[in-house]
Amino acid sequence: MAGERILVCDDDPQILRALRLMLRGAGYEVLATATAEDALDRAAIAGPHAAIIDLMLPDRPGLEVCCELREWSELPIIVLSALDEEETKIAALHSGADDYVTKPFAPGELVARLQAVLRRAGRAEVEPRIELDGLVVDLAAHSVSLDGEEIRLTPLEFALLKALATNRGLLMTHRKLLSEVWGPEYADATPLLRTHIANLRRKLAVGDERRHFIRTESGVGYRFGV
Repeated sequence: MAGERILVCDDDPQILRALRLMLRGAGYEVLATATAEDALDRAAIAGPHAAIIDLMLPDRPGLEVCCELREWSELPIIVLSALDEEETKIAALHSGADDYVTKPFAPGELVARLQAVLRRAGRAEVEPRIELDGLVVDLAAHSVSLDGEEIRLTPLEFALLKALATNRGLLMTHRKLLSEVWGPEYADATPLLRTHIANLRRKLAVGDERRHFIRTESGVGYRFGV
């Protein structure tokens, strides 16, 4: 939605300027900060609708900013970092981040991910029908079709696709997907998840053309769409 306030915190002047121009161009109001303390102050005063936080800040780690924001706010948080290690991504998500974007980033993808976290935050109810590139997931009818052809899924495969599709564009961790689809007792059963993701991808393929509806975030989880 145009005019939504986005808190941005990055101590690199060039990146901060690029983010400001990019987000303003997409119709957002930008609250630009360069330190953790300034970001926390602006968040408390201005009430942003979402935040994009760099991990490496001059005064305090970005993870601490995420943790403190989570103590009193449910605003969506995207972590921005040059670090691409699995452990760092998991730590960010455990600290309250909703998504993780590595530098250098594609402007269009970052805006799409921001739109995804804002969409989830503002969604009052789940969309009854989700469409993407010829794929139709009809939640009410409990059916899936691709280019007009019905795709037969098992109940678990449909539940897995539903969990991913209703969080379109958002990073879903292994634990979150396993807990949501199979139950909390399966939270660590990553090989089981990988097997079902492979089966789901196979069924969503058309001939030799593989449409990448489900993207892998190595070592962390999956996302649907963007």
